[in-house]
Amino acid sequence: MTIEVRPASVFADVRTLLGPKSATANVCWCLSYRIPSKLNNELRGPARGEHVAALCRTPTPPGVLAYEGEEPVGWAAVAPRSDTSFARSRTIPRVDDLPVWSLWCVRVRPGYRGKGVSHALIAGAVDFARAHGAPVVEAYPLDSGDARVDMTMAYAGIRKNFERAGFSHVSDTTSVLAGHPRVLMRLDLRRDAPRPDRRPFPGR
Repeated sequence: MTIEVRPASVFADVRTLLGPKSATANVCWCLSYRIPSKLNNELRGPARGEHVAALCRTPTPPGVLAYEGEEPVGWAAVAPRSDTSFARSRTIPRVDDLPVWSLWCVRVRPGYRGKGVSHALIAGAVDFARAHGAPVVEAYPLDSGDARVDMTMAYAGIRKNFERAGFSHVSDTTSVLAGHPRVLMRLDLRRDAPRPDRRPFPGR
């Protein structure tokens, strides 16, 4: 299975991963950490998708998508922490004043799990952040050990997957998700030399 990761600039493909079956349904659309809570509560039904569509048209799309051929099979949200609610979080600490980027959601379509898609998404999100000048990428995965994690709540990722991608544990947090503590992990791109097997995004 060959996976390619691209910027999430095609809204129809983002909708495949994040959108509801019914256009009027209220689903997250991966907006709950991205926008202020007041706006998140105001956006209802189709307005949520319209907001994401506008984000996809910006010079810095809201994340990355994994593709098998032309089929979108995975999504990862990544953006400057200052543009997300993590900037004001009381449970996930701010380590320093660096303009870090946050990688907070990794989602793989049913039928494609267990095939390395999440690993490709993490690597692709890091490349995307690096291409946009990020000095450091943070993630806030579950520290679940060998315990089984409910797939509906595993969007934050699993600690061991980020360790495999080169992230290091920096701090514990007081955030708990699906009964598991979350940890703050970082990949410092200032010291991370580009790998020869990674293909840079267009324009880099």
